[in-house]
Amino acid sequence: MSVFSHWKSGKDFLLAQAQVLVVLTIAYVGNNWPNSYPRNDNENPMMFWVMNGVLLVAGLCTLHHDKNGSARGVQLLSRGQTEEWKGWMQWAFIMYHYYRVYAVYNEIRVFVSAYVWMTGFGNFLYFDKKKDFSLERGVSMWIRINYFPLLLSTFINVPMELYYVVPLHTAGFFVTMATCYVSTLLPASWTSTKRNLGAIFICLLVHIGFYETPAVNVLKIFGKEYFFRFQADKYSAWVGILSGFGWFKFKEFMQWCYNVEVQAWQQTCAMWAQRAGGVLIIYVWWALFGHIQDKYVYNPVHPYIFWMPVAGWLMLRNSSKYLCEVHAGAMEFFGRITLETYVLQFHVFMCNKVQHIPVVIPGAGKEGSLMLKSLNMLLCGAMFVGLAFWARQITVTTQNAITDFVGILWRGPPGPPNEKEQETKSLVNDNDVENNEKAQASSNAKTAAV
Repeated sequence: MSVFSHWKSGKDFLLAQAQVLVVLTIAYVGNNWPNSYPRNDNENPMMFWVMNGVLLVAGLCTLHHDKNGSARGVQLLSRGQTEEWKGWMQWAFIMYHYYRVYAVYNEIRVFVSAYVWMTGFGNFLYFDKKKDFSLERGVSMWIRINYFPLLLSTFINVPMELYYVVPLHTAGFFVTMATCYVSTLLPASWTSTKRNLGAIFICLLVHIGFYETPAVNVLKIFGKEYFFRFQADKYSAWVGILSGFGWFKFKEFMQWCYNVEVQAWQQTCAMWAQRAGGVLIIYVWWALFGHIQDKYVYNPVHPYIFWMPVAGWLMLRNSSKYLCEVHAGAMEFFGRITLETYVLQFHVFMCNKVQHIPVVIPGAGKEGSLMLKSLNMLLCGAMFVGLAFWARQITVTTQNAITDFVGILWRGPPGPPNEKEQETKSLVNDNDVENNEKAQASSNAKTAAV
């Protein structure tokens, strides 16, 4: 039998490729939409804040409280909360592009770094627990991150530099995977803590040896945009790895702080001290760096201080047992399609490689009224989000199918069942036959009685 005969998800893969062709065609049409105007003429800070206010209201209306979320103790940065965080940052990121709000440039830079931070953080927790350094894992994540952006880049004929977050995430994933793998190679006599610390330190030395020396100029081979973007987030994934390593200690503190055995006054003091600390860290970042309006002054220091608002936010967001258990459904939804909304915003929500605003409703052009332009934005936005959701489903199907296929190639097709498995299967089949015969006899008896 051929390898393909064992590939059970092959049909799903082929169907997904037919669907992605439709998505790419829609994106191509959107990118080349004939009626549009320059995005720089769409600057509107007020609408930026209005749209963020709309998301806030939607988030409050869709709060989900998982009362069993702390059954195993207080859980920090749960999956729902992580997706929520990604969702509102992505919303702000897209509205920043759409309405050209230059004043929040530094905050958007922090959001991008927070995404890369999550790559190091989440994958460290995964690899540290699972020790899964398989080919399937690497291929699975590469496909999830790169499959759709690469197709979109090729189909629309735009450089991958436009989707710079994609290579940042890809590099962050493999850096984290390599770091955790190195920890398994260190002396077995060391404790797990020492091995992790050793690997994280080695990773830091590699980062310094590359980014703080002329070696970083290698990135110019791939393009100026890569050179800038990778330097802007050169330590983001590493800080995420370090945060993942230290997360357990913070979690222990939270478990103690919100334990039912702890007196109420102690919980209140700890909660408000944590909130005050979070506000203070964010304020210090703003007072020293965040207020700087010249991006050429701010950007060089950003890689070393982005962690401050990130840490401050996490302290605030997880400052009570209830806050750890609750998340906003609307923001979570957007968090699940961040990759797809990130790449499609350039061609569907905006157009002409993000340089123009498409006009779908007549009269909603540059000189159009605020109402018509807002309706135009909502219509384009609805199509954009729907397309992104569809693209995510296609990508996940492709990811799973290719991962299965790679597993078959790498490990070989599943072999025939051994004698014990055949004996068990035979017993199961015999029992099924016997039960069917009993059921049929019972049915016949009931029929006869009637």
